[in-house]
Amino acid sequence: MPPTDETLTPIVARVFHIDDVTLGDSQKNFIARYRGHIYGDSQTAYDQLSETLTPLDVTPLFRMEDGQQVVILVNGIIRPRPSNISWNIVMFVLTVFSVVYTGALNAYNGPENPTTMQQLTWGLTHLWEGLSFAIPMMAILLAHEFGHYFAGRRHGTAVTLPYYIPLPIFSPFGTMGAFIQLKNFPKNRRALLDLGIAGPLAGLIVALPILIYGLATSDVKPIETPSPNQSMILEGNSILYSTLKWAVKGELLPSQPADNNLPPWLYHIVYFVTSRPDPIGGDDVMLNGIAWAGWAGLLITALNLIPAGQLDGGHLLYVLLGKRARKFLPYILGVVALLGFVWGGWWLWGFLILIFGRFYAEPLDQITPLDGRRKALAILGLVIFILIFTPMPLRQILGPVVMP
Repeated sequence: MPPTDETLTPIVARVFHIDDVTLGDSQKNFIARYRGHIYGDSQTAYDQLSETLTPLDVTPLFRMEDGQQVVILVNGIIRPRPSNISWNIVMFVLTVFSVVYTGALNAYNGPENPTTMQQLTWGLTHLWEGLSFAIPMMAILLAHEFGHYFAGRRHGTAVTLPYYIPLPIFSPFGTMGAFIQLKNFPKNRRALLDLGIAGPLAGLIVALPILIYGLATSDVKPIETPSPNQSMILEGNSILYSTLKWAVKGELLPSQPADNNLPPWLYHIVYFVTSRPDPIGGDDVMLNGIAWAGWAGLLITALNLIPAGQLDGGHLLYVLLGKRARKFLPYILGVVALLGFVWGGWWLWGFLILIFGRFYAEPLDQITPLDGRRKALAILGLVIFILIFTPMPLRQILGPVVMP
């Protein structure tokens, strides 16, 4: 038999001064709602109440309604089932192969003007060529995802091991990244902040030295028009990436072509946003595999830090603003839609944010506030997003078309 109000109210009263009670039913999806205020520290109060109610199969929710503290009791306890790690292992192995293979394709140095089949075959027979990209790339992904994983475990939030997503041929990185799945709700905003920020920070700690070393070992050369029927990919710039190229190479890159008549300051601003006009004739860093992995690490981190929904950036915005974070979604979608005119891939991201960005990982206890250190971390995460965001991530430049 489910517990009654007479059983539950004395338990709640140990940690919560009750002003009034609203009894629920099956249609209201709660047992009882108590308005009042918490005795002492809210985090301690939640832990005590949750521990007492768990044997009764009841979950407490701490909420703020119209400026007043509220305790809501709901039937049921989420008991996460053990995960089958076989899929995690299979997806990881496939992703490693995909990233190695893609790295080999990126390092292609076979015959000029190869057919697609010749190029793909070359990649399979020269897999070792992809290791200089694949090893740092996987190191960044592993750091990012296990940052989330260990933060979740530390706070008692049940999370799966990372699911890595292989994508050979169609991705310049050989992967669409990875994700972990929450199997229950974070306890409070502090746990959600730690879970959200741990991945980006861990990934950046690994990506930055990789990128700096890669830039230092990459050559600066003129950007030339691709060979007939060939193409080249130009990576976009972020504030941090442009700064690192300047710090390592001593100049703003790509340099302004001689035939471009824009004022230098305007050229670099326009190119930063649009990757146009074509920098053919100017100098730029020809990224080796290590630098390419470092740059990819910044891009993946930036995409995860978009402040919407259940992305890492959405967690940061939610812990700072609570339900008010939803008010920013239309503005984020508007910016993404405008950027779609610069890079069409943003329209796909806008669609995904529209579908999934409306839902946030709401903690069980929404009363316990962030401490000062965590507020600073959340703001730091959003600042990092601004510094590494790339308006035009990738641009393909085609060489002249020559008919056979």
